[in-house]
Amino acid sequence: MPQLLELRSTQGRGMLLATVLASGMAFLDGTVVNVALPHIGADLDAPLAGLQWTITGYTLTLAAFVLLGGALGDRYGRRRIFLLGVIWFTAASAVCGLAQSIGWLVAARLVQGVGAALLVPGSLALIEASYREQDRGRAIGAWSGLSGVSTVLGPFLGGWLIDALSWRWIFFLNVPLAVVAVLATLRWVPESSSPGDARFDVAGSVLGVLGLAGITYALVEARSGGPVLLLGAGGLLALVAFAFWERRLGSGAMLDPALFASGRFTALNVYTLAVYAALSGMSFFLVVYLQTVAGYSAVAAGATILPASLLLLLGSARAGALAGRIGPRIPLVVGPLICSAGLLLLRRAGADADFWWDVLPGSVLFGLGLTLIVAPLTASVLAAVADRHAGIASGVNNAAARVASLLAIAALPLLVGLSGGEYAQPEPLTQAFRAAMLWCVGLLLAGAVLALLAPLSKQGAKPSG
Repeated sequence: MPQLLELRSTQGRGMLLATVLASGMAFLDGTVVNVALPHIGADLDAPLAGLQWTITGYTLTLAAFVLLGGALGDRYGRRRIFLLGVIWFTAASAVCGLAQSIGWLVAARLVQGVGAALLVPGSLALIEASYREQDRGRAIGAWSGLSGVSTVLGPFLGGWLIDALSWRWIFFLNVPLAVVAVLATLRWVPESSSPGDARFDVAGSVLGVLGLAGITYALVEARSGGPVLLLGAGGLLALVAFAFWERRLGSGAMLDPALFASGRFTALNVYTLAVYAALSGMSFFLVVYLQTVAGYSAVAAGATILPASLLLLLGSARAGALAGRIGPRIPLVVGPLICSAGLLLLRRAGADADFWWDVLPGSVLFGLGLTLIVAPLTASVLAAVADRHAGIASGVNNAAARVASLLAIAALPLLVGLSGGEYAQPEPLTQAFRAAMLWCVGLLLAGAVLALLAPLSKQGAKPSG
């Protein structure tokens, strides 16, 4: 058995550097591309559906394969699969930056999501397997905080790159970061594996991606004609087949059905779907709206998300501690209500929107609400299952958040009547933005009601099984 690492050692710091840089790239590309959408659309002459696929293509493959990516690392070596993911992700990023058509870009984003699905679970699994027990908590905390910085700075840095150079540089930026991450991994990251713990479920992953892809296609392309109903129905059938397949495999399944025997775990994942759908819908519409209607630059539009992200980064630990004292129910009910108030304020922003008066108050309120949600939700998900299921429970909840983002960005434009090139026209975009904010408020209120009624344990006691 290899010797476990001390966080303060050179190798311990080097390993943290590798995992933070790699996962930070994946998190960055999950937020920064929204800021670039108007520029991508203008440069590649893309319809709204093309912009939706630019976001949902990445989220689709990441959500569908993230659990399989973790299982591959367990079976074949976490360091090996992590390195493969970093190289795969970076190569796809370079292809994204070179894209000459929206079809090219979407195809590269689909491939990029697979790379992210290999590296994201590997980064945390390596930390869990490689550090001494007494250093593991601090290492995970440092990983969370430093990776969070990429989420905070992503839209702002991406906006600056877009304004100063081109939208292509939000993808090219990954190349030098990946070089450092690969070198640090080769030098400092030890190999580890747990073949007996691997849930190697290729059939489940394929059924999952077919189901999500069919439904996403039906939502995004609903106005374009073609085999929409056929593919949508095929997607639903694939998801039904996925559920039956996972049930048949039982404890060996990628998505262990036994987890959902816990009403608390099930309710928290439904809550995650509602809240993260609202978050993704807001992020998708707000930065496009401010650039197209209010005339904000890319960096200014990116900066509107900065206050909320900073509050989340600085306040999550305190929110987690509060939930530990009073239980998760109050934060999980109050958080969506505060977020809703923030969205209603943001909805007022018009063509002459002033950042300090029309945007900042809503962004701050949304950030405060989100801060009350994220850490208590994560802790509650882990508390809803026995310790031996903690890893898979975290993966399922992460996948639920990705699926929420995927479905929100696919469905919201259809629900608010936005299509074609209307995202570049101020009047239809204004109507769509304001309607979309109301849909997001509805999702948040549904989450608050669910948290009020769900069987949440005040003390967060774990099941024994």
